[in-house]
Amino acid sequence: MPSSDAPRTQITRIAEKQRHDRELLDQLLDSTRVCHVAVVVDGQPVAFPTAFARDGDTLLIHGSTGSPWMRTVAGGAPISVAVTALDGIVVARSAFESSLHYRSAVLFGSAARVPDEDQVAALDRLTEALIPGRSAEVRPSTRRELVATMVLALPIDRWSLKISDGWPEDEAADVAGDGWAGVVPLHETVGAALPAPDLRDGIPVPRSVRTLSGS
Repeated sequence: MPSSDAPRTQITRIAEKQRHDRELLDQLLDSTRVCHVAVVVDGQPVAFPTAFARDGDTLLIHGSTGSPWMRTVAGGAPISVAVTALDGIVVARSAFESSLHYRSAVLFGSAARVPDEDQVAALDRLTEALIPGRSAEVRPSTRRELVATMVLALPIDRWSLKISDGWPEDEAADVAGDGWAGVVPLHETVGAALPAPDLRDGIPVPRSVRTLSGS
């Protein structure tokens, strides 16, 4: 997070929650599957949810080559990418002090299209971010599929990270009262895999899916 970009990456609201540890950022990016990409398209600000993956110091996102926003980003338009994980609900003695436990990052920069020779590896990385081990179980992408897909790479060098993980901060008068206060943790869970209606009998659940679903 270069100091030259401090005005954009410096948090001003509840600044004590800002973190500068790159390892904490990587943990958030590696444990979250969806980001929101904000960009100006035809003079209008828009935000798009999309799957992503971290590949070292690069954030990978993908979409259709026919997507106007993807083409705008590939053309060098500046973007911001928001990633948030919700970890709990802070139950304070007043509605005003009630809040959330969260980890939230915003990345800034311009993304470039991944070269054709690196596209398959980038798509495999995206697949692995969603279901580890899955890329080795599926057939290779066809030429038509590759032509229809664009992968963009955003350098992870300008970012801000904010983490809220504290207890309720009630007023002294509320603490002296009879209201309950605390934190309700929230956790993402994975359910049992559901077979597709057109799945032929006798085809077992692949290892990657069994591992992901814990079955």
